[in-house]
Amino acid sequence: MTVFPIAPAASRYLWFVVPVSVILIGLVALFIVSVRGAHASSFEVTADGLRLRGDLYSRTIPRSQLDVTGARRVNLTSETGLRPVSRRLGTALPGYLSGWFRLANGEKALLYLTDRAKAVYVPTTAGYSLLLSPADPDAFVATLRSRRR
Repeated sequence: MTVFPIAPAASRYLWFVVPVSVILIGLVALFIVSVRGAHASSFEVTADGLRLRGDLYSRTIPRSQLDVTGARRVNLTSETGLRPVSRRLGTALPGYLSGWFRLANGEKALLYLTDRAKAVYVPTTAGYSLLLSPADPDAFVATLRSRRR
């Protein structure tokens, strides 16, 4: 019996594997960061403003940009105008939405949303609003309002 091995591929075709591998590793890392954000995100109300901590969309929103008088608890199952309808740049996993979305009323919003029945809506003067899911929505709204200047 005589065995003939395959002729070696030209090395230029193997370079295709490198960028594909980098992209796949990046996607896996992004997924891990998003899943971690779904469990470890937090909202810190300070004298300076509101700090959102979690995944890629973490930021501090200055107190001057928050409309705390308009902040309120919402139930997105009944308030259809505030439902997120399209993702602009964000994460949409089952039970977790974060990032930039467009709401049914046309408004742009930054979301950290896990519980649609116990969400908090916070308008800002920066051209977008916030939809957040703190563990205690009523205490969160009360704290936002109490820290008014």
